[in-house]
Amino acid sequence: MPGAFLAVLQLFFALTWVVYVIYLPALAQQAGLDKRFVPMILLMDQVIFLVCDWMAGVYADRIARKFARIGGWMATVTLVSCAAFIAMPFAADFAATPFLLLTIVWSATSSALRAPPFAIVSRHAPVASQPWVASSYLFGLGLASAIAPYIAIDLRQMDPRIPFALSSVGLALFTFALARAERNAAPTAAIAPAADAVYTPMPSIALLAFVILLFAFGYQVHFAVNSAPAYARLAEESDLPRLMPIFWIGFNVGLLPAALFVKRFGGAAMMAAGGLLGVAALAGCSRAPSLELLVVAQSMAGVAWSLALTAAFSAALAAGRGGREGLLTGILFSTLAAAAILRIAILLSGKQGSFYLESMPFIVWALGAFLIAMVAFPEKAKRPAPVR
Repeated sequence: MPGAFLAVLQLFFALTWVVYVIYLPALAQQAGLDKRFVPMILLMDQVIFLVCDWMAGVYADRIARKFARIGGWMATVTLVSCAAFIAMPFAADFAATPFLLLTIVWSATSSALRAPPFAIVSRHAPVASQPWVASSYLFGLGLASAIAPYIAIDLRQMDPRIPFALSSVGLALFTFALARAERNAAPTAAIAPAADAVYTPMPSIALLAFVILLFAFGYQVHFAVNSAPAYARLAEESDLPRLMPIFWIGFNVGLLPAALFVKRFGGAAMMAAGGLLGVAALAGCSRAPSLELLVVAQSMAGVAWSLALTAAFSAALAAGRGGREGLLTGILFSTLAAAAILRIAILLSGKQGSFYLESMPFIVWALGAFLIAMVAFPEKAKRPAPVR
């Protein structure tokens, strides 16, 4: 049940981002901003995420230590975030300044819905269930990303105030539902780690964050920069809205086996496996001779990303067990924002389509897989035998 709460909550949260990105160009123009400022606004959002995700994680741990509950604080901040989000389309009718101020408020307060919900659920779930916690969160994000192209087609003709309000109301309701579930849950101390858990945490959060930065940057360049040209080489441009979600379909399909494998073999080993699978899939995406093979390669790239992310967040939850869950998951979310900043900077540079960018995802994934494999297999060899 905690996993289901987290999945639905993150689905609504991700949909607010999808709605925001769809309408941002029109709203910015409505507020009197030139279209060239839209990528800069998105870059500003990611910089705010980078700082605030870490701060929200740290503050969630502090609140939990003091009051043993995070949900009330998280729900209050979410109300502020939803109010700012609903007000954006109205502010765009007046001037750029109130619109940008509301965007900043929304970006900063939305960080309450990344690391803190993870901390809530992980504090009330057995250690052996934490890979499922991670995969539940990622399923909500992956589902929103998969349906985003279809939503974009339907929403462009709709008054933005409607989807902004609907997504915010749904998000607020599920945030309060999660806060209430936390209030009614058993005390954290009553839930002990499973004695036979085979999962072992990553030995270094710095290495974990660096490898995820490499993987996330490679994914960002692959999906946002290279995927559309790769499909356009083998298909009609009109087919792109149907083909682009294939990566996210593979991502969602891969989450169930990812949770099983992480629980069985551990986070480091499965991050290395995801990295190696990603290297092979990305090579296939760049050299696929037919659309059918490109579809297979894209779906396997999605599977690889789901495996790597599930392993990374599971490792962070396990390493943070005992009061640092918010901090360590906040670091990972800040890392993902840093990767998005690099990707937006590339788009702003106008260097898309170069051989350098076409090969970049393969190179950074290969480096990340190598680094984590150096840790994963010695870690596996040292794992103590389970007590019988």
